[in-house]
Amino acid sequence: MMKERHPDLIEVNVATLSGEALGWAVGKAEGLDVLLASPVYGNPWRVFVRYTGEVTIREVRYAPQDSWADGGPLISKYRVLITPPNEMVHRNFGPFDKRNGYYESGLWGSTIFGKERKHRRASFHHQDSPLTAAMRAIVQFELGDTVQVPKELIP
Repeated sequence: MMKERHPDLIEVNVATLSGEALGWAVGKAEGLDVLLASPVYGNPWRVFVRYTGEVTIREVRYAPQDSWADGGPLISKYRVLITPPNEMVHRNFGPFDKRNGYYESGLWGSTIFGKERKHRRASFHHQDSPLTAAMRAIVQFELGDTVQVPKELIP
């Protein structure tokens, strides 16, 4: 399996990130040594991180967008507020509209509030995955609205 440290990168909007591209962006937001593993044995492109100690070097699969073991600690670190799809949100259809009121959002939501960071607030939604919503918020909070990811990871 060949791993690349510096693949060809393209700029994408954080709101559209998913899968391995989102994992790559989270690794970059965390300042990790992110690697890209080429497809082998039917596996697609995959993201790894390299941890270098005094004596050893480990390359470990990294998937915070899918794995609570990778993404869960980040949710705690960034104090991400996660809201379920049945959370009530206010909808405003305009003045005098009888549809105004509180409804279930229908989406997983994530919000980060910060004072010391570059961005004061990051908020994202996802139909199926609280991890995807939370990881997008972390990437936007740390890196802004657009990020550089390997072109191989974008469908």
